Amino acid sequence: MLVLTLSPELRPDAAAAAVRAGDVAAVVLRVPEGGAPDTGHLRAVAEAIQRHDAAVLVDGPEHLVAAAGLDGAHVSDLRRLDAALRGLKPQAIVGAGGITTRHDAMEAGESGADYVFFGALEPQAGDAPEILDFVAWWAEVFEVPCVGLAASLDAAEALAQAGADFVALAEALVADGGAATVTAAMDRLARADAQP
Repeated sequence: MLVLTLSPELRPDAAAAAVRAGDVAAVVLRVPEGGAPDTGHLRAVAEAIQRHDAAVLVDGPEHLVAAAGLDGAHVSDLRRLDAALRGLKPQAIVGAGGITTRHDAMEAGESGADYVFFGALEPQAGDAPEILDFVAWWAEVFEVPCVGLAASLDAAEALAQAGADFVALAEALVADGGAATVTAAMDRLARADAQP
């Protein structure tokens, strides 16, 4: 299954088209630091996505979860994870990102996060091997679902082969190809699943 990372400024119909193109479990709307998205627009984007049975999470201020009718929060700063868990659970999904060490991952998993997310929402060149290593390690040992960020279709396939419960497509990757990229990623995940 896929997770998409998208801009909250995206048009609702464009967000819905991307979600319809594949088996998308969730969309993370990444609010830039210090950004203040229009709550009405955010709600419209979320509703367009939710109509296709995908959860909508915000990587940004947690108050937007209730204000815009979102399903939860993706917390990229682990220092905010405990507060988000206390404020949003059990009604909302809370995922843990910003993981840079195995120790961080274990603490996030034990804290009650619904998933651990390996890779920054804005990927850096050269991140793929480390993300792949984290996912392979986590998938072998832990029960909490893990998400690995893919900045390319090759990385998406490799993450699926390594045991990622969900493969997240980087915002830039989806922006470049839209629904066609999502469809291509689904093909790569199916190919990875078919391999012994």
